[in-house]
Amino acid sequence: MPVLTAKRTAPTDDKRWRIVETRMRRLGDRPEALIEALHAAQEAFGYLDSDALQYVSDILGVPPAKVYGVATFYSFFTLKPQGEHTCVVCTGTACYINGAKDIMAGIDAHFGIKPRQTTPDGKLSLLTARCLGACSLAPAVIVDGNVHGKITADELIARLEAI
Repeated sequence: MPVLTAKRTAPTDDKRWRIVETRMRRLGDRPEALIEALHAAQEAFGYLDSDALQYVSDILGVPPAKVYGVATFYSFFTLKPQGEHTCVVCTGTACYINGAKDIMAGIDAHFGIKPRQTTPDGKLSLLTARCLGACSLAPAVIVDGNVHGKITADELIARLEAI
């Protein structure tokens, strides 16, 4: 009986698909490699669109619903292009009671975005995380990969305006 193999046709001829394909092949094209494959696709393209989700599903032999479920369950993954700058607000207990709610309200009032949204000009995306592991710095945020602690909404907005 012939062995069926997953089709290896990338959604487009974009060379970044080679990076994704190489990473999946290195992981053995196994369903257990789903999270790593999604990471590879998001690292290559900045987000996971429907073509990326379907491609990963096809190659790994994982049902599309499961791929989508994993991509939407983990806050690290995003299904939309991110802004030029990213702000992640910690919403863990320590941060929340020390002002994270006020920070998000301030960003919404000033920039007009809520978590998982990007400003219309594409400059800023707002994300949340359940815990950054920086409870002693509560409230903590990450702006473009840099952690800032004990920050107020006004201080953060000023910092975001300056970038």
